[in-house]
Amino acid sequence: MTKFSILITTKDRLLDLKETLNRLAFFINNDDVEFIICDDGSLDGTSNFIETNYKSIQLIKNTKSKGLIFSRNRLLSLTTADYAITLDDDAHIVSNDALKKIDDFFESNKKCAVIAFRIFWGKILPNHVGHSLAEKRVKGFVGCGHVWRMEAWRDIPNYPDWFVFYGEEDFASFQLFKNKWEIWFVPDILVLHRVDVKARKKDVDYTTRLRRSLRSGWYLYILFYPLTEIPKKMTYTFWMQIKLKVLKGDLKALLAILGAVFNVLFNIPRLVYKRKALTNLEYNAYKKLPDTFVYWTAEIKE
Repeated sequence: MTKFSILITTKDRLLDLKETLNRLAFFINNDDVEFIICDDGSLDGTSNFIETNYKSIQLIKNTKSKGLIFSRNRLLSLTTADYAITLDDDAHIVSNDALKKIDDFFESNKKCAVIAFRIFWGKILPNHVGHSLAEKRVKGFVGCGHVWRMEAWRDIPNYPDWFVFYGEEDFASFQLFKNKWEIWFVPDILVLHRVDVKARKKDVDYTTRLRRSLRSGWYLYILFYPLTEIPKKMTYTFWMQIKLKVLKGDLKALLAILGAVFNVLFNIPRLVYKRKALTNLEYNAYKKLPDTFVYWTAEIKE
């Protein structure tokens, strides 16, 4: 059995994928690493490029696009590795000895289900990538840079592919918490996620992304929060979106909010059926965990 796998889902982003594969050459050529890519219905020649240039990569294809979450479930169901690293097609590992660090940490922390990496979001890596952060148990992890202990993955339900995009990591985090598994932030493993976060507001899919982000958060409230917490959580997040976006003239946000409300109402039967709420005791313990570490900003050196 292979100890490590690297799993990437991609769709119509061949230029980004080419750079990622170039940056991950060490892992691709490592016999201890199983490398699997899911081409989610690309029309830009992605599959042909991989088949022609990377014979050692296992390629799977969705003839028609099935979405990020469906594809990640498919990848995780195929891997035979002990530990499965998930990266976006525009992200790559920067740190040296990442595999050894992963192995050592999992061996020393038997209840750790997922290691969350330190992630820098930006087109260019800072000159100084050192840090003074400590390893710590956290609430969750980010999709573009983490690694699963596959024993833990098989102990919980698959990601909810009906979420389509956003929220699947938090869904898994709640399931892991219910099953007494832990998630740890390990900052010594650094990933560069090559995106301009601020520019995303200008992207054509801004409204869709915001709608999916909002609805996934509301889905999670209904699925996992104690009943007494749900109304105030949903009311607060709804009002903050209105206050911080709509009242400041962001009419695209209004469309996203209304769309998210419709999605929640439509999915109420499924949400109630799949509800697996934390007890009040579990919820209070969960709240005390540090938040998911999403963004890292380089520390300024004198």
